[in-house]
Amino acid sequence: MATETHSASPVDASDGVPAAEAANAASDHGVPAGTTEAAGHGEGGGGLPQFQFEYWGGQIVWLLILFAILYVLFARVFVPRFRAVADTRAQTIADALSEARRVQAEADAKAEAVKSDIDKARADARKLVADARAKASDEMAKTQAAQDAELSAQIDKAEVRIRGLRDQAMTNVGGIAAETASSIVAKLTGKPVTAAEAKAAEGVA
Repeated sequence: MATETHSASPVDASDGVPAAEAANAASDHGVPAGTTEAAGHGEGGGGLPQFQFEYWGGQIVWLLILFAILYVLFARVFVPRFRAVADTRAQTIADALSEARRVQAEADAKAEAVKSDIDKARADARKLVADARAKASDEMAKTQAAQDAELSAQIDKAEVRIRGLRDQAMTNVGGIAAETASSIVAKLTGKPVTAAEAKAAEGVA
């Protein structure tokens, strides 16, 4: 028996494709057969693409596009909204301050009006008190004058009565004196004295 010898094609360990087929595929594409494996291993190396100079142009373009988009968003959306919020807040604060000033002015005006009313009421009260005192003084003066006039009339009447009583008393005293003198003379002389002689003696005395 003749032994058959089969020549096995070498197989690439990375992807399981025979080396001959890989060589044929490389020759069909115009790539040297020796560079296939090197190219396959070179795909995983080379570092990050953003640090390679050949990619910087596209990165700069995308950076400019993103910057333009962000600028438009900030200029047309965010900044106007922030400005509107800030303007609204400033306007609200200004309105609140103006309202507070207006209320303060109204309170001051009302306080001045109340103070004026109080001062007027005090002045009116003082005037009423002064008028009442003057009226009371006038009435008291009139009453005092009337009482003084009445008292003076009573004093005049009393003086007239006293003078009448005094004259009457003096008349009675004269008669008593004449009688007493007549009695004394009669006792001393032992002769009775007539009324004419007693009056004559009283006139001489």
